[in-house]
Amino acid sequence: MTATTPELDKLNELLKKFRFAMVTTRAEDGALHAHPLTVQETESDGDLWFIVGTHASAVEHVRRDPQVGLSFSTDGTWLSLAGEGEVVDDLAKLKELWSTSVEAWFPDGPESPGVTLLKVSALSGEYWGSAGGRIATAVALVTSKVTGERPRGGENEKFDLPE
Repeated sequence: MTATTPELDKLNELLKKFRFAMVTTRAEDGALHAHPLTVQETESDGDLWFIVGTHASAVEHVRRDPQVGLSFSTDGTWLSLAGEGEVVDDLAKLKELWSTSVEAWFPDGPESPGVTLLKVSALSGEYWGSAGGRIATAVALVTSKVTGERPRGGENEKFDLPE
């Protein structure tokens, strides 16, 4: 199924809830590695930007195999995206995304040779949401345990994004 405008709207609404992502890449030996990264920017088409060290294993992995997975979690909402990563050396974009919190990791600033950008173009995804968030989920689980009935599902949707 190809993403419609409402699906892109839903994706953008969901992405606003998340500050951090686990970005999964594939190492040379085929092993999967997850990297905790801070989302610096999301674009309306589902593309995400991260600031990373040039010598980070994620950079090495993406240069060899651009296929990545991203997972996000917050109170009662989960999102999984599949996409293609790209290492982008763009000083203007790096300066645009720079913040004082990034300086904790890269104290020499955006012009340091040890910092670059990782752009992930999302291609597909799936999300899950529990109505009412964490408290409602806890109540549903307790109710399920008492009654023996399976908890009622929340929202779940799979989607493909236009390239």
